Amino acid sequence: MNYIGSKLKLCQDFLPKTIKGVCGDDLSAMIFCDIFAGTGIVGRTFKTSVKKVISNDIEYYSYVLNKNYIENHLEIAAKADLLKELNSLPLLENGFIYQNYCLGGNGERQYFSDENGKKIDTMRTKIEEWKAENKISDNQYYFLLCSLLECADKVANTASVYGAYLKKLKASAQKTLVLEAAEYELNKNEHKVYNKDSNVLIKEIEGDILYLDPPYNARQYGANYHLLNTIAEYKTFLPKGKTGLREYARSKYCSAVTVKEQFEELIKNAKFKYIFLSYNNEGLMSVDDVKKIMTKYGRYDLAQTDYQRFKADSNRFNKADSTVEYLHILEK
Repeated sequence: MNYIGSKLKLCQDFLPKTIKGVCGDDLSAMIFCDIFAGTGIVGRTFKTSVKKVISNDIEYYSYVLNKNYIENHLEIAAKADLLKELNSLPLLENGFIYQNYCLGGNGERQYFSDENGKKIDTMRTKIEEWKAENKISDNQYYFLLCSLLECADKVANTASVYGAYLKKLKASAQKTLVLEAAEYELNKNEHKVYNKDSNVLIKEIEGDILYLDPPYNARQYGANYHLLNTIAEYKTFLPKGKTGLREYARSKYCSAVTVKEQFEELIKNAKFKYIFLSYNNEGLMSVDDVKKIMTKYGRYDLAQTDYQRFKADSNRFNKADSTVEYLHILEK
């Protein structure tokens, strides 16, 4: 998934190398917490090398992704059969996604082709029906739902985020949605996923390594990925405006007025020995802001690397092609 702030490239070398350089190469006895998890790529990177991953995000679509990628850790039954059945279902005609986010429904919004909107409704309805009838386990439920979110995202008619849709169906959006498996890493250790405000959850958990990747700027994830939440929750509501927005949680990390207070509260309440904060040079907090807060609570250090800028399409972010990604380090 092409995701704002994704740490996929950083996880290939910079993050694991830097974290192990501080905490030691053997993390097998440690509890690792990814408290602003997003798509869960950081937790997934450390899943097989730590004792336990705690994953959290306030966005429900993130919770669904991580219930599969992080919490599912043993093989689950009948994956291929379930996917095959969902792919072969006759299409519903008047589901919520088709009615509100396809041209054939309301004649306005075009986040998906008519066919793909109907396929999303059909599969999402059947998954919920199976769950209500106890025909699938929780593990199977989140595996299927995660698979649907990712496959729907691949055929979405957007410039990566859901703040707006394109006027004409792009090539990838014209392809027929085919439900494919969202495969996850297998291991023997159990992991835990939450769907809470990070500043609330931090008071309830403890561990060894805390990784922080909060929003850097004013872009609200609840708005940029609202349609993934709509598919994940699949509850009816009245979509607002041209883009069909839903009510969404507004993060205080996205406001220059509140971000420093929120961040310090999180650091103060963290019962973790090692804390790592990913932040870039265009964030609402400066390097000095972060250093000033973190040094109150222990020994501070800083690592950095150049990082490719997120691009939703070729017309956006026409500044430099890269930013500086900082990894602030605190040993409490």
